[in-house]
Amino acid sequence: MAEEDPSYIDYEAFLDPDFSATAFANGLVLATNNASDTPLDLSTPLSRVLFDVQEVDTHIDSLTTKSALPLLEHTKTQANASSRILEEVETQVATLTAGYKTLEKEVIHRYEAAEQVQVAAERLCETVKLGRAVGRLLMLGRQLEAQMGEISGSGAARKGDHRAMVRSANTMTAINQLFSASKPEDEGYGVERVNVIATLRNEVITPAERNLLSKAQQTVREFSMSSLLASNAASQPAAATATYNQVEDTKSRATSALLTLYILSPAPVSLKAAEFEPKLLVSSLQDYLQTALKSSLASLARSLATLPTLDRTLLEISARCQNIVALEALLESIKPPLHPSLDSLSDGGIAPVSTPHLLQPLLQSLDTSSLPSFFWRTLASNLSSRVQEIMNRGGVSARTLRSNKDKVRDAVRQCVDRGSRLPGSSSAKGRAASSQNWEREAAVMVGAIIGVIGR
Repeated sequence: MAEEDPSYIDYEAFLDPDFSATAFANGLVLATNNASDTPLDLSTPLSRVLFDVQEVDTHIDSLTTKSALPLLEHTKTQANASSRILEEVETQVATLTAGYKTLEKEVIHRYEAAEQVQVAAERLCETVKLGRAVGRLLMLGRQLEAQMGEISGSGAARKGDHRAMVRSANTMTAINQLFSASKPEDEGYGVERVNVIATLRNEVITPAERNLLSKAQQTVREFSMSSLLASNAASQPAAATATYNQVEDTKSRATSALLTLYILSPAPVSLKAAEFEPKLLVSSLQDYLQTALKSSLASLARSLATLPTLDRTLLEISARCQNIVALEALLESIKPPLHPSLDSLSDGGIAPVSTPHLLQPLLQSLDTSSLPSFFWRTLASNLSSRVQEIMNRGGVSARTLRSNKDKVRDAVRQCVDRGSRLPGSSSAKGRAASSQNWEREAAVMVGAIIGVIGR
């Protein structure tokens, strides 16, 4: 069409991608004016531009008039094609809609129903799990109640059975384990929110645990196997069998109490058996030793100020040390039982070789190799200051003590000798199975007293 209707307008210049209106205007002004003229004549270039615009407008109008029919036919063709495409698209959309409805019916609705069933099943499983935990706790609670009745001798039991303390301790530990398993995936999750369990814990479990711990600690506090005082008061041959039975009964009761304290000692679930420290057991035994030391120190300090009572006091101290010797031998003979909270035990329910007996944790806590040695050395370390007080006060007590220091020396040595033997033995074979000889402890005791008197 450009060939049929030539035009002087340079279309190539206007269609150039690098066309710049500013450069074109500048060139047009320079082409119609002299650069040195002042002022410039802009009417000519402006007329040129307006004429070009009019020419283009005329050309557009001419092209539109000549091509109207082909444009209308092309538009009609495009509209018909669009209608056919729209019909096809609507057919496909209808098919997809039907497919979606079928999918919604067959899958989505079923999934929603299945999801509800899943939620119901999960909650039923949680309910069953909680019910089992509640049932187990109720069973353990009844079992604990019956075992506590066996200990006290109430109910069907005519006589209290101290061995039931160990069974009660195992039951109590199982209950505490269930209560401590409080994570969502654990067995005991949510049991504390059940009213019957809260009642069981407040009315049965907590009082039973308190009573069991108190009875075990009391048995340890009252542990006594020495017959020095009894034989000194009255020695009757007919009482030998009764004394033996009493000793065996004391050992048995003490063993039950010690095992109970071991089992009741808390232990984290992840702790290894070799790392376990029975804190309740060690604490009760330390209290026993401290009580013996305090009583011995107080009575010996009084007797050194009033010498006529010294023999009786030294006999009491020997008896206390004999009880400690007997306790050491008893602890050494008891193997650690299976602790329910420990996750690393050897075959047979016995802890690894690193804890061969119940004596070792106590020796480790006291940093000593022998309980009698610990008793005499601790007593001697605290006795020097008491003797120094007597000597500083002066008077009859100090003079009497100084004049009888040889007698005191011999009496103290005899006291250590008697106290370092197992109860009921009179020979050297009955002395404590300790790595140190009793004479070293006697020298320490004598030095604590006589060393201060001789200053």
